[in-house]
Amino acid sequence: MRALLTAVTLSLLLTGCFDDVSDIQAHMDAVKNNARPRVEPLPQAKEFTHIPYNVGNVRSPFTEPSPEAIQDRIAQQQDCITPDPNRRKEPLERFALDNLRMRGTLGDGGQLWALIESTDKALHRITLNNYMGLFHGKVIRVEPTHMDLLELIPDGSGCWVERTTRVQMFDAATAGN
Repeated sequence: MRALLTAVTLSLLLTGCFDDVSDIQAHMDAVKNNARPRVEPLPQAKEFTHIPYNVGNVRSPFTEPSPEAIQDRIAQQQDCITPDPNRRKEPLERFALDNLRMRGTLGDGGQLWALIESTDKALHRITLNNYMGLFHGKVIRVEPTHMDLLELIPDGSGCWVERTTRVQMFDAATAGN
């Protein structure tokens, strides 16, 4: 029985192996003759304009940018909300919020800390009542996916306006899936 099965299998394999590939070659030739290669024209190159670099007042392009600073002069007026000028600044108040990334959280019992990465690649742990950002942003809420800040924004007349800002976890949409 085994010999018969081997003989049938061998005969089927041998019938598939033949040297006549003329019909395949004719089809390939027809496709090659009918297909016209279309090459898109190259886009026009924009003219290069040279801008000279003068050392003057601009930062060197070969050094890292320094953290941003906000004007520390606070003009106090009556009946206005103003930040405390005597409060000691925290490390994350040197950076704008768009230069800070929330990378995660740590928890211990009832306390939750947010892990914040600054542009100098340092990782900071902050929690409620810590400050960050250029506008005296006080942390008022820390959640696993975001944190809320209460910022004081100057209104131009010497007073300050409170604004709530939310800092989302970096890649929070993909981290939850």
